[in-house]
Amino acid sequence: MSTSTITPDPKTIPKTVKSWKVIVLNDDFNTFQHVSNCLLKYIPQMTPDRAWNLTNQVHFEGQAIVWTGSLEQAELYHEQLSREGLTMAPLETA
Repeated sequence: MSTSTITPDPKTIPKTVKSWKVIVLNDDFNTFQHVSNCLLKYIPQMTPDRAWNLTNQVHFEGQAIVWTGSLEQAELYHEQLSREGLTMAPLETA
């Protein structure tokens, strides 16, 4: 009886896709309402309650991860929030 080990072809193994974090930082000039409204406007599936909770986290903890996912989408949301005047951390891998 012979046993053999099958080695998978590297081309057929799914590559893991990195996730990226979009992080909003606390600052002294954006209002709670503005931050919350921006999150609602640009972050998919954001609810008013979640936006408000994240805004409070930004204020009280200094930052909040507001979205995690693909680099292309993270870059888009980061840019949109930056254009609205929010203070953003550089994108980080999750």
